[in-house]
Amino acid sequence: MDATTAPHRIPPEMPQYGEANHIFEMMQNMLQQLLIHQPEDPVPFMINYFQQDNDNVPKIMILGPPASGKTTIAMWLCKHLKSVLLCLENLMTKKYSSLAERARKRYQKMKSLPGSLLVKLIEERLGEDDCVQRGWILDGIPETREQVLMIQALGITPRHVIVLSAPDTVLIERNLGKRVDPHTGEIYHTTFDWPPEFEIQNRLIVPEGISEQETAQKLMAYHRNIVSVLPSYPKILKVISADQPCVDVFYQALTYAQTNHRSNAPFTPRVLLLGPKGSGKRLQAALLAQKYGLVSVCCGRLLKEAVADKSKFGEVIQPFFEKDLAVPDGIIMKVLGDRLTQHDCIQKGWVMYGFPRDLDQAHMLNTLEYKPNRVFFLNVPLDSIIERLTLRRIDPVTGERYHLMYKPPPTMEIQARLLENPKDTEEQVKLKMDLFYRNSAELEAFYKQAITINGDQDPYTVFEYIETGIINPLPQKVF
Repeated sequence: MDATTAPHRIPPEMPQYGEANHIFEMMQNMLQQLLIHQPEDPVPFMINYFQQDNDNVPKIMILGPPASGKTTIAMWLCKHLKSVLLCLENLMTKKYSSLAERARKRYQKMKSLPGSLLVKLIEERLGEDDCVQRGWILDGIPETREQVLMIQALGITPRHVIVLSAPDTVLIERNLGKRVDPHTGEIYHTTFDWPPEFEIQNRLIVPEGISEQETAQKLMAYHRNIVSVLPSYPKILKVISADQPCVDVFYQALTYAQTNHRSNAPFTPRVLLLGPKGSGKRLQAALLAQKYGLVSVCCGRLLKEAVADKSKFGEVIQPFFEKDLAVPDGIIMKVLGDRLTQHDCIQKGWVMYGFPRDLDQAHMLNTLEYKPNRVFFLNVPLDSIIERLTLRRIDPVTGERYHLMYKPPPTMEIQARLLENPKDTEEQVKLKMDLFYRNSAELEAFYKQAITINGDQDPYTVFEYIETGIINPLPQKVF
């Protein structure tokens, strides 16, 4: 295992940092900066913020104990992510900076820097164009809770914090074997990375501060401080074992640095359930409404309620009902738009079924301000649909619904008076299924991110799949 491998041995190129434009995160960061800096005139401040165009550049902190290989990993990440490496040494060696010069003089005398001076150096460096445009990686900073608080007070917020970890015995052994080439500054190791050239071998020297006692003291200081640093970054923290080949550590760090964190923005579900008649959309909508407080929106029910209430829409819809004609899409959209823009739908979210039935209606729904953000297809075979619908019955006396197989009537008297809906005959069901599947391929192509679920199973199992897809999106196909 070689965590001290010299940085010239860089792994093959990997994909660049993700460039997805997360608008909410950018706005959240901008508001955070406004609260921190509180500029007298916020408009120029916001214009300057947006002109930076750096919402998705790397902003990474790499922490770890001595000899964990954090500097090597930081350098490799900078190479692959095209970002700027920031560590104590290069912060102090910055040219034409009075602050850096003051830090150098202080370090030469004290062999350390006050946290306030270090953080000022970081702030000055991060404000330069290369860090703004390309992003940055902080190597070994912050070291203490005090530095964390000062960094946060300046609005410096990393997107990823990587912590390398290894047993102290391993780290001490690594440090004892370190050797430095005084001509090039390259770091080698007597066990893991010994140069093949005799000329280089002969000029290697033992660096200062790597004895077992000195390393143990540094490790004690690290462990004492790190426990108060890590709680400051709970949701963006990744601990990686450094007790493995350095290349493996690097690829794990790179993979994490290229992930986007889930937004903490409040999520209002707007759920669309699609499927043939009898696929269980109404039941699933009721379960979602009951558990999550969503508003259940049934297109057919809305039209009937509009007629029953004798509303302005109901007067237009009633003639179509009387003649058993389909209500025009334009009227349906006005009724839906009126319902989805009401306060309860906006605040709680909604679950809708019964619309759209074809591609044209899907396009029309997409023009609404509150288009769906979760779409589910309930897939049920024709045989199961026929069994579900043709065996349905209704009690004309009580209005109770029964099913001859799944919910039979409790007495022979009730069974004798049950009626079948003319729309539930096998012939009518097959016609509707044929119409649905004629349009379903276009709907699936339109809703590319939809989740298809096997609806021919226990309804509560189906609900669990839908629930998981709302909380954390699943792959496109679920069986």
